[in-house]
Amino acid sequence: MRSVAEVVAQLGGSATFAELVAATSRRALARAVKSGDVVRLTRGVYGHPQLGADRSTALAHSGVLSHTSAALAWRLPLLSAPPKPHVTLPTHRKARTGPPAVLHWTDLPASDLRRGLTSLERTVIDCARILPFGEALAVGDAALATGRLTSEELQMAAAGSHGRGRANAVAMAAAADARSASFLESILRSLLLAAGIDDFEPQVVVTTAGRPARVDLGNRRLRIALEAEGYEFHGSAPKFADDCRRYDDLVAAGWLVLRFTYQQVLGDPAWVISTVRSAMAQRAVPTDC
Repeated sequence: MRSVAEVVAQLGGSATFAELVAATSRRALARAVKSGDVVRLTRGVYGHPQLGADRSTALAHSGVLSHTSAALAWRLPLLSAPPKPHVTLPTHRKARTGPPAVLHWTDLPASDLRRGLTSLERTVIDCARILPFGEALAVGDAALATGRLTSEELQMAAAGSHGRGRANAVAMAAAADARSASFLESILRSLLLAAGIDDFEPQVVVTTAGRPARVDLGNRRLRIALEAEGYEFHGSAPKFADDCRRYDDLVAAGWLVLRFTYQQVLGDPAWVISTVRSAMAQRAVPTDC
């Protein structure tokens, strides 16, 4: 006879009381719970003890992880984790008692149900429905960077969506760029786009007298580079020296370099935009020969 844990694993990580008793016995199930081989997720539902809190919550509700909870599972960047897991249930499935969760309903394909979370495409669109534009753009940028999703697919999914948050999803899909290299860079670019500044490209490579230098966001026409400086420290003296040389090479090549920290981008976006506008205005004025 198969063990209770084996039955749970074969059924995808969770099983009902009836399924487990039919495959083993009441006594075997009781022993498995007592030994910790399986855990009770909610009334009449049991799962593997190493599922994790979010996945266990989704299974307890007979749904799948979705929205920002699915984004975490797909390893997409978020400003903060959701306080309660987002779980989506098939349209006609009734809610039942379970751990705290934010519940949603929609038509779920069989692939999502087998996987236990929404597809990458669906996850990005769902996040755009509930997140501010900048955070949604960071999710979209990172999803495209995985190579599992194309810009065309994302835009088609956004255009085909309906209901609350569709406009934000469409705007995010139109702006998402696989070249973006970090969460903070995406947020910085979102501030520019929201302000009507759309001539900065992600990860521009600049030819300098020393060696090619890559900048987070570059305006080729005005030769302005924007750097999104996260929490990371230079780490070592050689790394610090290398960064200084890169900035010096850019300046020597005629580029203006503006560096914005995490706190400035997230905490003082109006100042960031004002600073960029001032720099653009100065660079747009021709200098006397």
